Amino acid sequence: MIAEPDDDGRVQSIVVERGPTVLRIALGGQLRDLRVKNGITREAAGDAIRGSHAKISRLELGRTGFKERDIRDLLTLYGVTDAEERENFLDLARQANEPGWWHRYSDLLPSWFGTYIGLEQAATKIRTYEAHLVPGLLQTPEYARAVMSLGYEDADMDRRVQVRIRRQEVLHRADPPIIWAIIDEAALHRPVGGSRVHREQMEHLIELAELPNVTVQVLPYSAGEHAAAGSSFSILRFAETELPDIVYLEHLTSALYLDRKQDLALYLSVMDRLSVQAEAPGESLKILAEYAKNA
Repeated sequence: MIAEPDDDGRVQSIVVERGPTVLRIALGGQLRDLRVKNGITREAAGDAIRGSHAKISRLELGRTGFKERDIRDLLTLYGVTDAEERENFLDLARQANEPGWWHRYSDLLPSWFGTYIGLEQAATKIRTYEAHLVPGLLQTPEYARAVMSLGYEDADMDRRVQVRIRRQEVLHRADPPIIWAIIDEAALHRPVGGSRVHREQMEHLIELAELPNVTVQVLPYSAGEHAAAGSSFSILRFAETELPDIVYLEHLTSALYLDRKQDLALYLSVMDRLSVQAEAPGESLKILAEYAKNA
């Protein structure tokens, strides 16, 4: 649930079934708006909850859980006195503190990737460019296993694959996000897992591209140089006005989350240019079919 002011300035609840991450970020954004509206500094807000301005910053960015006492004190400081409105905020905080399904795999996932899964589950549109591999949301289990075996050789491989497959459930839920994937032809040329796994992966991409919410484009070698050469990235968009678009760039041991307007503008421009340089969806399916045939 996300609290939004109605025409009377009161808070009403809207059910959102996309995990606690979006709730945490949205609630933090609403608390920030209340603080700014009342002309209260982060330092003063921090004093009110026996913390620091850094703690207020983490709360407002949705990067930490919420203590009910802190929420009550902040609402009092911000002049929110209506009992029903306060309870809606507190209910949001309780839901935001609930662990997402991926937390059961926290022993396998670095914290920065757990954050991404939460955002991925909450997004309404995901645009991704992948230079070297098929995007994770579009991988078959055996392809995913082959990819992961390059970095891990342990007894937890089955659980690692389970995380990948569980992430993919968003493609088939009642309100699936729009997925727009641009895949460099180099990724299709690389037979990850051997010829059979590679062929089945190509066929899987063709099947997924038939879903109304999934678009797959191939960026062919013939496109020549392009603005994102060698750099895979994703852009996530959310329904909630409190949440800005986020650019996600993953490295071997960390990830970057960019939401500054100038960064978003640059990456959106690059993504738009890639979509023009890439083959149209229909032609892309023909390329995928050819790779499947020749695998």
